[in-house]
Parts: sequence; C-alpha cells; structure tokens
Amino acid sequence: MDKIKRPTDLFKSDLTVGEVSKRSGIAVSALHFYEAKGLIGSHRTEGNQRRYHRDILRRVSLIKVAQYLGVSLSEIKAAFKELPPDHQATSIEWKAMSSKWKKRLDDRIEHLIKLRDQLTSCIGCGCLSLKDCPLRNPQDQLAKQGSGPQLLE
Repeated sequence: MDKIKRPTDLFKSDLTVGEVSKRSGIAVSALHFYEAKGLIGSHRTEGNQRRYHRDILRRVSLIKVAQYLGVSLSEIKAAFKELPPDHQATSIEWKAMSSKWKKRLDDRIEHLIKLRDQLTSCIGCGCLSLKDCPLRNPQDQLAKQGSGPQLLE
C-alpha cells in the first residue's frame, strides 16, 4: 500500500528544477546557468534527476533581487560563500550581505543622476555635438583618451 504523504512530508521534500522554476519565476535554463556558475547547487536522485533543497527558493530570490539592483553574479557568489550550504538566508544575513553592496549602489545612483542631468546638453562626449562641446571638450582633447564617450565615468 502506498504511504500517504502528510503536509509536513511535502514541505520537507526536495524540489525538481521545474518546481523551482515555477515557484521562483526563473526559467529552467537560468537555474542551470546559476548552477554552472556555482551560485546554487543540487543533488541527483538514484535516477539521475536533479533535485534542489527547498532553501534554494530563498537563494534564487536573493539572486533575482541582487541582479535587479545591478549586483554582478561574481559579487553574489562571493556573498553566498559566507552562508552555509543548504541554508536559508535570514533577514540578518541578507542585511549583512546587502550592506556590502550599498556603497557601490549609492555611487551608481549618483552617476545616473549626473548622466540624467546632462542628457539634454551632452551625450557623454564622443563628440557628436561640436556646437556644445567646445566648452567641455576644447580642441577635442578627449579624443586622446580614445574613441567613444569619454565623460561617462
């Protein structure tokens, strides 16, 4: 006779890649990519099917949020190294991880505000507007630094 699964048994069971994809809103191919990059891990069943611990949902959510903030996958991977494997990140651990990215994000915001404020008068000086740029780029001095927009950074 088949054993009936209790709700607690269902909660403890591992997830298939399709279930993780459905629950997280992340494509299966992206989950495979994250695993290849060492951001998440899985184990194999006797039938060689990939299975994930339920805590993977929290890690995938953290990846999604961090990427939305502009944090690189290598930075995310470095932050995850501070967490034990198969462990759901707590709010305290998330706060510690995200605080390391705060300065970088503040700098990015400041840079975007400057870019927004200059958008109508200059495009970063490549130079595509000689009427405006003689004040910011006399005799095309920025050309010595290379082609393309030189004032963006």
